[in-house]
Amino acid sequence: MPHPATWLKPLPQGLSCEPGGFFVDPVRPVDRAVVTHAHSDHARPGHRAVLASPATLALMQARLGEEACLSWQALGWGEVLRLGDVLLSLQPAGHVLGSAQVVMEYRGSRAVVSGDYKRAPDPTCAPFVPVPCDVFVTEATFALPVFRHPPAAAEIGRLLQSRALFPERTHVVGCYSLGKCQRLIALLRAAGWDRPVFLHGALAPMCRVYEAQGVRLGDLRPATVAAKAELVGSIVLAPPSAVGENWARRLAEPVVGMASGWMRVRQRAKQGGVELPLVISDHADWDELNATVDEVGAPEVWVTHGREEALIHAIGKRGVTGRALRMLGYGDEDDAGGESPPAPSPRPPPSRGGGADSSPPPLEGGGWGEGPSGRGAR
Repeated sequence: MPHPATWLKPLPQGLSCEPGGFFVDPVRPVDRAVVTHAHSDHARPGHRAVLASPATLALMQARLGEEACLSWQALGWGEVLRLGDVLLSLQPAGHVLGSAQVVMEYRGSRAVVSGDYKRAPDPTCAPFVPVPCDVFVTEATFALPVFRHPPAAAEIGRLLQSRALFPERTHVVGCYSLGKCQRLIALLRAAGWDRPVFLHGALAPMCRVYEAQGVRLGDLRPATVAAKAELVGSIVLAPPSAVGENWARRLAEPVVGMASGWMRVRQRAKQGGVELPLVISDHADWDELNATVDEVGAPEVWVTHGREEALIHAIGKRGVTGRALRMLGYGDEDDAGGESPPAPSPRPPPSRGGGADSSPPPLEGGGWGEGPSGRGAR
């Protein structure tokens, strides 16, 4: 049984599954890309063929338009696609709508790439499903013991308490356009807020995709054209970078909030002028990362884009071998100040899957092998 390190390799383009001829979340244009979710550091434009969950494809197409890819294929949860000798399937990651773990089986060994994930409940996306495996590739965004996220409902309670205390002021909360915005709205609705939620225009397109995918968000209204009187005592969501722009002058004595796991660090809140820091994250915290490693039972864990050293040390004390992938090009959307899609650029020749001396299986039917899901092409 070949160890996953012999067939799953970090390359400059991204993580390459050589016998399957594809990359997972490549940072450069490639022939075949399996995309875990639609955030801009994982879903890049310019690939020849993209495979992802149906919701991720819908979000990518809304974000990137014609730049998304040349062809795409949707794969439902648990459906299996054979690519060469690799059996590929997707399982929910619980990060945002459509976010997936990539499960790869090759000659008796199994590797799982988690993408970004969280373990806290979220009504806007399917919950994380632990998959036993030989190698688990995990993110490590909040892989320090200081990061222990409080219940999100309690943080929303703090927002509503502040609004009750200052009913004449507008509460404006900075949040990322994809995932965090829609989760905040769902949390507000669950807490009993049935009034309109006002949105900066940059947040509206992703909300429309969520609603088209069956996630009900209630009464949403544009904040940038609302009358000043409407915004008194209201809750407004906006990209973090937009909170200080000219449109915000219409807000009534705004209480500035920010929803991010990084709000656990007081200095970050202070530097950003955040009056109401809300520790709400779409990433697993320290305890959840460690619990997930134990739950999947992998004897070896590869750690990427985050605080690798602390997590590797912690799991090593429990007998799990850790490896830092140190892959470049991935960040944290919570820290991105709001999403702006990559600028369109001429499409360079895509990189083929596999190493320099290997050739991928031939492209078929939209770029993918035979499997149970439908395929589409532009």
